[in-house]
Amino acid sequence: MSGCPFLGQKREFFKNKVLLNEDEDESQKGVNKASKGGIVYGEYLQLDKVVTAQVLQSELKGNKIHDEHLFIITHQAYELWFKQVLWELDSVREIFINDQVRDERNMLKVVTRIHRITMIFRLLVEQFSILETMSALDFFDFREYLTPASGFQSLQFRLLENKLGVADSQRVPYNRRHYRDNFRGHENEILLRSETEPTLLQLVEKWLERTPGLETDGFNFWGKLEANIEAGFKIETEKLEQKQQSEIKEEMMEDLSKQKEVFTSLFDEKRHDHLLSKGERRLSFKALQGALMIYFYREEPRFQVPFQLLTSLMSIDTLMTKWRYNHVCMVHRMIGSKAGTGGSSGYHYLRSTVSDRYKVFVDLFNLATFLVPRDWVPKLNPSIYKFPYIAECYDSSYFSSEDSD
Repeated sequence: MSGCPFLGQKREFFKNKVLLNEDEDESQKGVNKASKGGIVYGEYLQLDKVVTAQVLQSELKGNKIHDEHLFIITHQAYELWFKQVLWELDSVREIFINDQVRDERNMLKVVTRIHRITMIFRLLVEQFSILETMSALDFFDFREYLTPASGFQSLQFRLLENKLGVADSQRVPYNRRHYRDNFRGHENEILLRSETEPTLLQLVEKWLERTPGLETDGFNFWGKLEANIEAGFKIETEKLEQKQQSEIKEEMMEDLSKQKEVFTSLFDEKRHDHLLSKGERRLSFKALQGALMIYFYREEPRFQVPFQLLTSLMSIDTLMTKWRYNHVCMVHRMIGSKAGTGGSSGYHYLRSTVSDRYKVFVDLFNLATFLVPRDWVPKLNPSIYKFPYIAECYDSSYFSSEDSD
C-alpha cells in the first residue's frame, strides 16, 4: 500500500499544508522584548526574596517535616493578602479623609475597592481548605518548633481591625491583657497610631450624616417616616380591634405592641445614645437615619451606589466572621483544647472572638429590623425634591475625581 500513487500524493498534500500553516502561524508572530534588556519577571516581583523566604524550623533542628512548608506558605500568602487589603483600605480612607466623596464621582472608586476587599476575603476564607489537607498528626510533628510564634501576633491583621473600626472596648482580652502588649517597639507604636487615626466606620458615619433628604427644612425624611409609621400602626390597630375576640387576636395584638416598641426606640435619640454607650450600636443617631434612608430608597438612581457601599461593608463583616469561624474550626481540629503556641487558651479564646463584638458595621445588619410596608415609606416627588447625582461637584473647594489616585 505504501506504493499507492494516491496515498503518496495525499502525504505530499498534508506536508505542504503543514508547511503553509507554519508560515502563516499567527501565534509565532511577535518580538521577545526581554532579549533586549530591561527588568524581567523575576526581578520585577523580586522572586529571589519571595520564594526563598520559607525557612523550616524543623529542618534547622535536624528533623525536616514535609508539611511545615505548606504551613509557612499558607500563612505568608495570608499576610500578602492582608497587605493588599490594607492598601485598598488606606486608599478608601484617604478619599473620605480628604472629603473627596463630596464629589460623588469618587464613590465608584470607593465601592470598587471595598468590593475588591470582599473578594480577597472570600479567597482567604476558602484558603483554610488547603491547610486542612494536613492532618492533626502532621501538624503535631512540627508544632513544637513554632512556639512562641502565634497568629495573634500578626501586626497586619490587628492594623486591619483597627482601621476598619473594631472598638478597643469590644475586644476580647488576650490572657487578661491588652492585645497591644503582645507587640514591642516600633510595631507597638504603629498599632497605637492606628488607634488614633480615623477608622472606616467613623468616616462612613460622617458621610451618612450628610445624606441629602435628612434636612428638617427640606425633605425631612426622618420626620415624615416617623409620622407615617405612627399612622400605619394606628390603622393596623384599628383593623385588629374590629376582629372578634380570640386567642389569635390577642397574639396579633401582642405582636403589634412589640413592633411599636421597636419603632419607638428607633426614634428615641436618648435611647440610641444609651445603646451607643453600651456598644450595642456603632453609628450616630443621624448616621443611622442616613443609612435607613439609603436602604429604603436604594432603587433611586441617587442612592444606588451608596446602597452598594453599605452592602459591601456588611459583606466585609460577614466574611471576617466566617474567616474567624473557619480559623476556630481548624484550630479545634488540629490541637483540640490545648493551649495556643503563643500562650492563649487556643480554641476557647478564638471561639470567644466569633461574635458581634467584632462586627464593625453591625448597625447596617440591624436595619432589616426596621423594615415597614412600602406604602409607609415617605413618597419622593421628583418635581419638588431633587437629589443631584453629583453632590456639590460644582463647588471648587472640593476635590474632583481627578485629584484622587
